[in-house]
Order: sequence, then structure tokens, then C-alpha cells
Amino acid sequence: MLKDKKILIGITGSIAAYKILSLIRLLIKARAEVKVVMTPSAKDFISPLTVSVLSKNKVIIELAENDEWENHVMLGRWADVFLIAPLSCNTLAKMANGICDNMLLATYLSATCPVVVAPAMDEDMWKHAATKRNLATLKKDGVHLITVNKGELASGLFGEGRMAEPEEILTFITEQFFRTNEFKGRKVLITAGGTHEPIDPVRFIGNHSSGKMGFAIAEEFYLKGANVTLIIGSVQVKTFFKGIKVIKVTTADEMYQATLKEFKNIDIAIMAAAVADYKPLNVAKEKIKKNKKNISLQLVKNKDILAYLGSVKKKNQFLLGFALETNNENENALNKLKSKKADAIVLNSLKQKGAGFGLSTNKITILHKDGTLKDYGVKSKTEVAKDIVSFMANFV
Repeated sequence: MLKDKKILIGITGSIAAYKILSLIRLLIKARAEVKVVMTPSAKDFISPLTVSVLSKNKVIIELAENDEWENHVMLGRWADVFLIAPLSCNTLAKMANGICDNMLLATYLSATCPVVVAPAMDEDMWKHAATKRNLATLKKDGVHLITVNKGELASGLFGEGRMAEPEEILTFITEQFFRTNEFKGRKVLITAGGTHEPIDPVRFIGNHSSGKMGFAIAEEFYLKGANVTLIIGSVQVKTFFKGIKVIKVTTADEMYQATLKEFKNIDIAIMAAAVADYKPLNVAKEKIKKNKKNISLQLVKNKDILAYLGSVKKKNQFLLGFALETNNENENALNKLKSKKADAIVLNSLKQKGAGFGLSTNKITILHKDGTLKDYGVKSKTEVAKDIVSFMANFV
């Protein structure tokens, strides 16, 4: 999503400057182009050489160096986004009052791209009336604010003023400026993770699903402009995207009820959750003691969410399910596609190396009800999600 995007970073004099090294690496990994401008005081906290090596570009500090003028106007026009992080209390005050006494401020005052700031300061400074006034001025001027976190501060105190983490900054920039419109206005429902079926207050029946695949699909749809609702059971991951609506459930019954409530208003439904097929008939009110050699559990079937959705879906709704198979993979997946009345099935095989629960990779085959079958190689789950969304774009 950030491939070839031009990100200009402004670093000011703050102990939080060390975090920007991680942010630059994340941006470069996402194949963005990064340039950096620093205030003179920022050099006391972070090495321009290190920043230059990581960003793969010369770091600009002075308006003029070696009898050469740095064109701050063109720098501000080059960028798709100008991020100032960390934003010190001093630079904040200068920005709010239009002061232009260094290269970073000159670039800010001439920038034609969106400007984002991520402040970092001690709690007393953050809560000071002057800081609040200056932030209000920046917001009025159209500057986007990534608010501070609460945590351990350089002063040794614990409170508000800690700069947002690099992952949060990256997510904010992506969410605010680089979502596309392929699925704009489309409502997408996704289930992810496993369900826990209680045996007693302590024990449950479950599976090894991490939720990674469902989350990756949810984020890919969101980045392509969709309105995404994600219903999750037991998961090992989370999303930083605040725009994704997350509904947490525990049991298969809870997922069934939550899914039915949301389904009537959506365009696309993807059932990626590993929902337990069975649950204990009786749930003990107290912890079952280990006083017997063996115990027996009577299991009953859970409601089949995919089958029910297939029976009630409208013509304008697209329903995709998942099939995890260990034998006769294609045959079983095709039978599931027909019996559940789904529009498409994503087949996973536990026999395939790189596919299965808990892994960061997957290997899939997608079967469509019109007979289309597309096989993909082993890829990261992020790339697999892109394949699934691209496949669906041909049918919805």
C-alpha cells in the first residue's frame, strides 16, 4: 500500500527521536521512499549518519551547506505526506506562531502536502495551557495530530506525553492518506479465530487457529476502501486500524448470533473463523475434579454458520467460506461449496508445507460456484489476503 509513496520525516530535538529509526525501517520495508530533515538540536539525540543509511537518502539539516542552498520549497512539494516526529514542545510553539528559523520549519511553512505531527514531551508540558493552545492552532491550520500515549517518560515519571509507537504512526499514515477506492462503500463482514466451547469454568474445547488469515483479509479489504466488520473468537493477533469494527465473542453460539445480526446489512461475507463443530451437552458449574480415572463428554453439534448464511443470503450478497482438509481436498471443498450454498470456497490443506494453523504463511486454492478454480503457491498470509480480495473483485 505504501509502495513508491514519498514520505518526508521531520525530526526535532527529543529523546523520542530514537524511535524514528524503527519507523524508517518499517517504511523502507513497505517500499516507501523516505527523506529526512532534522533540526540542529535533533543531532544531539540521533545520528544523521544512521538516519541517512536507513533512509537511503541524504539527511538535510541546514538551509545552506557548503555554499549550496537546500530547496525547502521543492522538498515540501516532493512529499505525499510530511511527518514531524517527534514533535518537541519548542518546535510546536514555533509552528503555531509561524516562526521560520531552521530548515524543518521552512519546509513546514512551504509544504503543500498533508502534515502530520506526533508530539513527545513530559506530562506537565503536554497538559500546559500553552501547549493546548498551540495544538489547537495547528489543528485549525489543517495539521493532523497523532496523540500521545501514556507510559514511562524520560523524566522518570509515568504519565501522558510519550510519543506514539512506530507501528501506530505507520498505521495512522496509511489509514488517513493511502486507502484506495476499489471497494469504497462496500460493507464487508469477516469472522476470524477459533471458538472456545466450555466444559467447566476452567476448561474448554478449542483449536489452534490464530486468526491471522482473517485479520489479513480484513485489513486488505479496509485498505481498499471497504467498511469492515471483524467478528473474532480466540486470536493471537490484533489490528491497529481504528476504522475496522471489531466484535469479540467466545463460543460458536455467540459467533452465530453476532454474525446473523451483522449479515443482513453487508455486501460481502467471509467466514474465515475456525468455529468448533461440537460443544459439550452439559457444562459443569464448578471445576471438574481429578478424582476419576476417566470421564466422558457428550457432545452436540453447533449451529452451522456458513450453511445458514448460504440459505438466507440475497442475490446481491457474496458469501465465501474456508475449508481445511486433510484428504480428498478438492472433492471435499467442492462438496462444501455446494452443500453450504456459498459463492466460493478457499481450500487449505494441512498436508501442504507452509499451510495450517498458527503459521505466517498459507497455501490456498479458491473454488467458485461457476467452476472457476485458481491455485496459488505458498505465500505470506498478507499476500494470500491480497489474492483472495483480488479474486473476489472479479465477482462482486
